[in-house]
Amino acid sequence: MRRQGSLGQALVLLVLGFLAGCSAPRRTTMDVPTDAMRRPGTPTASGARITLEFQPRDSDAATQVRLAVERALPRMARWGTFDDSVAIIIHPNHAALERAANRPDHDFLRAWARYEQIELQSPRTWTLLGASQAQVDELLLHELTHSLMYQVASDRLGWTRKRIPLWFREGMASYTAEQGYRVTSLEDLARYWSTHPRADPLAQADTLYRRESDIVYGAAHHAFTFLARRYGEPVVRGILHAMSQGPDFAEAFTQAVGLSPDTFLQDFRRYIQWRGFKGGRQLRLAPPPTPEPLGIPP
Repeated sequence: MRRQGSLGQALVLLVLGFLAGCSAPRRTTMDVPTDAMRRPGTPTASGARITLEFQPRDSDAATQVRLAVERALPRMARWGTFDDSVAIIIHPNHAALERAANRPDHDFLRAWARYEQIELQSPRTWTLLGASQAQVDELLLHELTHSLMYQVASDRLGWTRKRIPLWFREGMASYTAEQGYRVTSLEDLARYWSTHPRADPLAQADTLYRRESDIVYGAAHHAFTFLARRYGEPVVRGILHAMSQGPDFAEAFTQAVGLSPDTFLQDFRRYIQWRGFKGGRQLRLAPPPTPEPLGIPP
């Protein structure tokens, strides 16, 4: 992967300890100059690590990212724990991010997450005044949720073959980062479906999101929220766990939820088109699961 700036500039590696209970780390191989500075991280019992790689000009941005990571970890624990390391590469400008993510002409993009690596445009460049800590916290929680989802659901060799749809990937990240305030409303989504009867921001998300990203991300957020509120977060964890045992997303979803993804999305569309969200109507919640014994003697 290309790096921006002079090759003589040092890349700084920060190591953060991760969640407890994970396997031993395998650091992503990177071309780090021999004069790179390294600072010891904060180890935990997990062994897995998050590493930050950046140029000296982005030292302040890296400090923001490190704090955002520390704040994100406990909020993601509801979905599981990391099984592997994650490298966050801070790129000095948007063009460098697009090249690293292989996503040309994505002006709205600020980061791109994979199983073991997150490409991040330096928060220093998000606006003329740079990004606030709150903005960095929110984005890193979103992106780290992607990587965690991939790691809980699969491994380095299999995560791209799970065929996890965009609505679930983006919806889970947006739901975890509580970004509902950013997306189009349920009423906006209902109007969109009434005026675009042949367009589906859920089933056709991959082809629509570049030109209609707002409605695609809004539909993803609301569909995942509908799933989590109607069936409960333990069912979402059940989908991820089922994928980790071998099945792809569709089969795992059917096992955990009790209906196919297509049937679920049809139910969600009816809820939106019939405006079931009006009048304070409550979603049916699944009963909470019976806690498993912890093996602690009385």
